[in-house]
Amino acid sequence: MDKQRPIPAWPIYFGLETEFGIAVRENAEIDVVEESIHLVRAAAQLGSPNLWDYTREDPHRDARGFRAKELRQDGDEANFFSQDRQRPYSFEEIKSDFVLRNGARFYNDHTHPEYSTPECSTLLELVAQDKAGERILEECARAASRKRNHTVCLYKNNSDFAGHSYGCHENYLIPRMIPWDRIVEGMMAFLVTRQIFGGAGKLGWEKEDQGMVGGFQISQRADFFTELVGIDTMNRRPLINTRDEPHANPKLYRRFHVIVGDSNLSEYATWLKVGTTALVLEALQYDRVPRRFFLADPLYAHRSISRDQTNRWEVDLAHSGATTATELQNDYADWVGRYVDLDHPEKRAVWKSWKETVELLQKGPNALRDRLDWVAKRSLLETFREEQNLSWNDPWLQSVDLEYHLMDRDRGLYYALESGGEISRISREEDIYRAIQQPPNASRAYVRGKCIQKFARDLVNVQWDYIAFRWKGQTYRVELSSAFPGVDLERYCEVIDRAQLVSDMIEELKLEPIGG
Repeated sequence: MDKQRPIPAWPIYFGLETEFGIAVRENAEIDVVEESIHLVRAAAQLGSPNLWDYTREDPHRDARGFRAKELRQDGDEANFFSQDRQRPYSFEEIKSDFVLRNGARFYNDHTHPEYSTPECSTLLELVAQDKAGERILEECARAASRKRNHTVCLYKNNSDFAGHSYGCHENYLIPRMIPWDRIVEGMMAFLVTRQIFGGAGKLGWEKEDQGMVGGFQISQRADFFTELVGIDTMNRRPLINTRDEPHANPKLYRRFHVIVGDSNLSEYATWLKVGTTALVLEALQYDRVPRRFFLADPLYAHRSISRDQTNRWEVDLAHSGATTATELQNDYADWVGRYVDLDHPEKRAVWKSWKETVELLQKGPNALRDRLDWVAKRSLLETFREEQNLSWNDPWLQSVDLEYHLMDRDRGLYYALESGGEISRISREEDIYRAIQQPPNASRAYVRGKCIQKFARDLVNVQWDYIAFRWKGQTYRVELSSAFPGVDLERYCEVIDRAQLVSDMIEELKLEPIGG
């Protein structure tokens, strides 16, 4: 890809929310909630705790135009709350919700530490921020291990092989003007078939609360989706999620919340997965996808593609005949090319890589073992299986699978491939080091991160779309719901850069107090 900098901002924001698996090597029965609390609090030097404002969150709001009375996960949340009341911690201590100096959010999502990247407006920034999250969590695991006197292990994967899945959610802040039904019909087949380059690979098959013997499949998450469209995220998961929390001006924007993807370690897979999705969403501003893209049975196709040992990935179409996942992705790329301005260097690079990746997958996936997680992992497993004369059902192979995802650059198998030069990179090391300490330059996360760096003691609340602080007994709020490149963002960034005191921001932005 073109690594010339700076890269022009995209017209949308994108970000990733990743839940990490957690375990203690010396004790498989240990309380992982307790471990997750201690692990997250090890990030204290990088941010400020207990600022996150939950009062403006509403996961029941549905993109189909109504508010759901209840979610299937409400019962799980109530059970978690009941269990947490037995712990010797306050709600704030259990959540341990940190806003970091790079604009990210890091907290305990009950049984998993979760890292949410700051909003990014270029893919290069997003990949660097995602890798920064890995580095932060790796260091937190080391700190927690020293403090707890045992070995805390973190895994960037999506399954425990026993029928429990945890997510890597993608967020795309897009114009509200795109009709919701156009998004649903346009994204369905794309997301179902996107796993051929976005999958992280997994050994065995699963269903809720149950792991089963099976061969290698290309997606970690495909076993866990049973609905076409819906608002839930933890039970009866849908291919298209309808949660409607834009965290921006709701009259102008919506957040397309993708829950079907895997957690990727490969920078290239993250870059391509998010980039192609953003391109399709941009093209949907102009037109509907052709009806010939519609799948006869998206749920069946989603699972069968993942489990197809032949790598042909054939799927039936809704209106006539059949095609393959590679042909359909190629058709999507051609359709996107008719609508999106590919003079933008990063969009052009993603589009060309999309076409190249699909072409190589059609010839045989092994040529992509330096770029795609599932191909790299399958190659590792195949080599190990042959050396040890194991069947694909041998549980030893699941241990190798798990070690691919270990957040430890000295021991994790992905990192061994990376350090051996067997994995292509998108980020430079200096990009990642900067992303650990600094927010992205061209998004509202810049204002959030700089406020943490400069005025943490004055902050009282933070959300994705605003920052509130107290000055001389009064509360002031900086609204970021319309802070986008070319709109208000540049002015906010200039003000926070110049400000020496919170009062400087109040004066320059002409803020009025909202209360005591």
